[in-house]
Amino acid sequence: MLRKARIGPSKMLSYGRVIGRLPKLTRHSHANHFCRPLKYVGIVSVHNLWYSSSSNDKKIYRAPGTTIKPEECVPESTYSKPKRPVPFCESQPNASCPPSCYEVCGKPDDSEKPSDKKPPPQHWKILATLLIAGVTLYAISSSSWFSTKKSDSQKAVSKSKKDEKKRKRALDKIKTPPTSNLIPSEIPYLLIGGGTAAFSAFRSIKSRDPRAKVLVISDEGDLPYMRPPLSKELWYNRDRKTTAQLLFKQWNGAQRSVFYEPPEFYTQIKSLSNSEKGGVSVATGWRVKKIDVPNKLVILDDGYQIKYDKCLIATGASPKNLPVFETMQDELKEKIITFRTKHDFLYLEDIVHNPKCKNVVIIGGGFLGSELACSLARNLSGDKKVYQVYKEKFIMDQVLPQYLSEWATKKAISEGVQCISSSEVEDYSYKNGKLSLVLSDNQIVDADQVIVAVGVEPNTDLAHVSQLETDHEIGGFLVNAELEARSNLWVAGDAACFYDVKLGRRRVEHHDHAVVSGRLAGENMTGARKPYLHQSMFWSDLGPEVGYEAIGIVDSSLPTVGVFVKSSESDNKVQSVRNTHETTQVSDKKNSRSSPQGDAKSESDDTKVCRDDDPKPADKPEVYDDFGKGVVFYLRDDIVVGIVLWNIFNRMPVARQVLARGTKYDDLNEVAKLFTIHDD
Repeated sequence: MLRKARIGPSKMLSYGRVIGRLPKLTRHSHANHFCRPLKYVGIVSVHNLWYSSSSNDKKIYRAPGTTIKPEECVPESTYSKPKRPVPFCESQPNASCPPSCYEVCGKPDDSEKPSDKKPPPQHWKILATLLIAGVTLYAISSSSWFSTKKSDSQKAVSKSKKDEKKRKRALDKIKTPPTSNLIPSEIPYLLIGGGTAAFSAFRSIKSRDPRAKVLVISDEGDLPYMRPPLSKELWYNRDRKTTAQLLFKQWNGAQRSVFYEPPEFYTQIKSLSNSEKGGVSVATGWRVKKIDVPNKLVILDDGYQIKYDKCLIATGASPKNLPVFETMQDELKEKIITFRTKHDFLYLEDIVHNPKCKNVVIIGGGFLGSELACSLARNLSGDKKVYQVYKEKFIMDQVLPQYLSEWATKKAISEGVQCISSSEVEDYSYKNGKLSLVLSDNQIVDADQVIVAVGVEPNTDLAHVSQLETDHEIGGFLVNAELEARSNLWVAGDAACFYDVKLGRRRVEHHDHAVVSGRLAGENMTGARKPYLHQSMFWSDLGPEVGYEAIGIVDSSLPTVGVFVKSSESDNKVQSVRNTHETTQVSDKKNSRSSPQGDAKSESDDTKVCRDDDPKPADKPEVYDDFGKGVVFYLRDDIVVGIVLWNIFNRMPVARQVLARGTKYDDLNEVAKLFTIHDD
């Protein structure tokens, strides 16, 4: 049946020719070697398959490696006739049997006479054996019966490698378009960088020049998106399916994506040059290695040149790492990460929800580190620990006055953060897959995941090769008040070191500054010639009960005056109830009235004024809840240069007016009344 169903006559002849050319000894020894394991496991009888279909046909066992005669390898056919007994007279050399012997033994058959012609080999048996053996070996290899069970450590290593490959694939920047010759060689508006500043710039350009053709070149592999939700709102959502789509709820309750525009908004690069209506195209995964400013040329990493009329540098900033981690081995690069991009968020969100991840360590006490620590501690399960290690005495110590940073630290601890102050990471150890951090006070902290959040540095790699000037103290490309670095070349966002006509030369690393500076650069690229007069703001959240907005120069090294609403006993009771329902605390207006004259009585009864040169509130705050709501003024030469609105919102226009006046104030308690801090 097998011969008729699977092998035709023509194929039989071909197989016979091929196999017939092989030496018998080689062919049979290979068959024995191939099938011997099957014989031992008892799945199939090689003896029956290869030599005979009769179970009674016993063969002498020979040890592996025994040399045998060629004739011993030839199988006996089960279809051959029984052997005739050979008479003694024929067994002698050159002998013949007499006629009387034929009468006794019978006349021999002509077919039994010796012939020089060899019988045709049974090729179908060989092929059938090979086929069955191959199928059997495949079944054995795929069966878990013969496979060694992986230990938990091996499974963990395997999963870790898969996660690492997944992350590497995410970080691999796929170039779009795949080749540079698909990118226009000439473009009116060229933007280098694909972040918030670039997005704000091309929106401004298109609003003033609707038919403008704008090309964005980004070394990231994604379309422009916003970064603040990566450390704030995205962590508040416990629906991981929604979070995986990078969707979050805004302050008004509406849901939106971190991406500014859907892919359909952008014009395909191949159609940009011929588009009559203009458009915006984004080339992702491409890096600009040089700008030829006099000739208005941009050179890509593969040498391709693009000629522009107006160009904007919006390269942003990159996160810093600690020197102790710069030479770490490759297997630790997934356990110790910085946090900047959406890929960092997706990776961290997946890791911290892994049941094996018990200890998360965040290094840094600034904006990003404090936001991540509070968000993770509040949203992770109770069996996980979140540590925050920072070199300062309290979190946000470089921004807030000491009494307020201490209050914020206690709030972070109440959220579940394990704060380790006045410590730095000096070394680490990695043994048997376990990572431990060695701190400056010889304290050892075990870590399953480490996030380094110690600030950023501007991306100014283009400065040297393009002969552009940078600021050696605060970093960034030097630009004038109109954000122009050279003729037809502007800089916006984190990478711009601009001249503030009110506060002097500055570099700001916040979202609102990227929006405002990008918008102004876009306007100036279309001929507006406007100076940068806007005071950008920033905001931060330390859990759902503490949020603040700030504007201007906010530096704890400056003298500060803080005006806070005092809490009464009834407020404390309301606060404890509302903490349970995750709402922001409010003050009781009846117990915190302000006197129009701002006399000493009203100041002590209704509000609390804290100055940084007053050691009493700085070293030991009188009442912990006194700093739940208020305004902090930062002074330089007795002029307000910065303002923090602590748990007070929608007052930023008033703060901008105060900064714009640039005057000295005799009583900042009166200025605080402009913010109507009792109305919320």
